Amino acid sequence: MSGRDIRSITIFLSIAFVLAWIIALPLWFGDGIDSPTGTIATVAVATMATPAIAALIMVFFVDRDRQKARLLGLWPLKPVRRLVKYSLLGIFVPIALVLVSLPIGALLGVYPADFVNFSGFEQDLAQRAQAAGTGELTIDLGMLVAIQLLMLPVAAFLNLIPALGEELGWRGWLLPKLMPLGTVPAIVISGVIWGLWHAPMVLLGYNYPDAPGWLGLTMMVGMCILVGAVFGWLRLRSNSVWPAALAHAAFNGAAGTIMIFSMAGEYIDTTQATPLGWTGWIVPLALVIVLVATGQFRRPAVAQTAAEAKPPAPDLAVSARGAGNRR
Repeated sequence: MSGRDIRSITIFLSIAFVLAWIIALPLWFGDGIDSPTGTIATVAVATMATPAIAALIMVFFVDRDRQKARLLGLWPLKPVRRLVKYSLLGIFVPIALVLVSLPIGALLGVYPADFVNFSGFEQDLAQRAQAAGTGELTIDLGMLVAIQLLMLPVAAFLNLIPALGEELGWRGWLLPKLMPLGTVPAIVISGVIWGLWHAPMVLLGYNYPDAPGWLGLTMMVGMCILVGAVFGWLRLRSNSVWPAALAHAAFNGAAGTIMIFSMAGEYIDTTQATPLGWTGWIVPLALVIVLVATGQFRRPAVAQTAAEAKPPAPDLAVSARGAGNRR
């Protein structure tokens, strides 16, 4: 890695981290995690844009790269078949990782599950209805659960823009910059950075409300290394940021299933259960090991275009001089 790359990465991280802390300051000087839900959601979404802002500043004003969209993985959208393939994997693999984490947590005794009656989901809906003054739930609970699950792939598109705010920076710009260090170091370092970037929210108790700040941040880093590796695989194999952005959006959208399958009145320790906790890391870790072992993090070879494959035209002036010398 060149000194110029190190300088660029340092500037990029400084921008992304400082902006994230600035945006989170209203929570730190306000009610923190007890702030109104709308306030927390607004801050979280705004924070997600900071890696993209940092990446755009880098390509437009610092490094002034010529092929900006290509460097960030936004363009070209081809080969179409490969892009579609990894985009579909980006939608369904993260959903599967979230869903499978719940029965694993239940089997290991750390996730209080109710896969039959959905009592936690029913309780949550009743509380929401009471707060809104809309009365009792009229639709069949099982049907509502089925609708929620069927809508998970759609959530990947609904959440795409906020997710792209992060992926444009982490996997679009940063991961390729780190690849000269080697695949595993690049994945681990980018995951650690991504996890630490969550500090302004996590230290307030976001995602890990009952854990000490140091433990919550440690758990977030661990999850980001593994989940970020899956997103990185999609970025590198597709040579595009879009599958990674869809994966991030799908992962966030599937997070609501944690409540759907929970047991009413039971506490969920997110340091142990759900994708945020250690039991949720088992399957992603196995997947990443397989991907590394089978060389799936190698970027595909770029096919030569017709213009590139065409041999260069002879230099007529040089040929003429050569002919004259022979005479």
